[in-house]
Amino acid sequence: MTYEELLIESDNSGLIAKEKNLQAHDGRLRGNRVAIRQSIQSEKKKACVLAEELGHYHTSSGDILDQQSIGNRKQENKARMWAYDKMIGLCGIIDCCKRGISTIHDAADYCGVTEQFMIEAIKAYRLKYGICTQYKGYTIYFEPWIGIMQKIGEGTYEKEEAIR
Repeated sequence: MTYEELLIESDNSGLIAKEKNLQAHDGRLRGNRVAIRQSIQSEKKKACVLAEELGHYHTSSGDILDQQSIGNRKQENKARMWAYDKMIGLCGIIDCCKRGISTIHDAADYCGVTEQFMIEAIKAYRLKYGICTQYKGYTIYFEPWIGIMQKIGEGTYEKEEAIR
């Protein structure tokens, strides 16, 4: 999703999203207000930040800035996973492989996210699913690189390209 589409989604969720002169964070959610650091130049970076703040809105409660707390770290990870699923998802990984996208840079560009966001999402998916997972008729592999296989018949699989 683009930054503009996420702004519309924010509005539809009853949130007021504005770019502000934040000092300590790229994004901040307080009540129904979302602040995005005004000095962020990249629309992709803004989209990633806004997606995470939407993730906090949908999954977190209270002030979780103190990341020394295990509960707060869990809420932070839940919000980030929400953002990864919103911006990329397993279907995004499948689409990248089916299109022959073979680099993290190109996969990030295709999904409309920063390379860092893509790398962090893949790490999160690896932690969540392990070496591989099944999704909509595909097996998605997370090691040694990202790849997919589609079952096309009894005991028959078709391998797609991989992201390295």
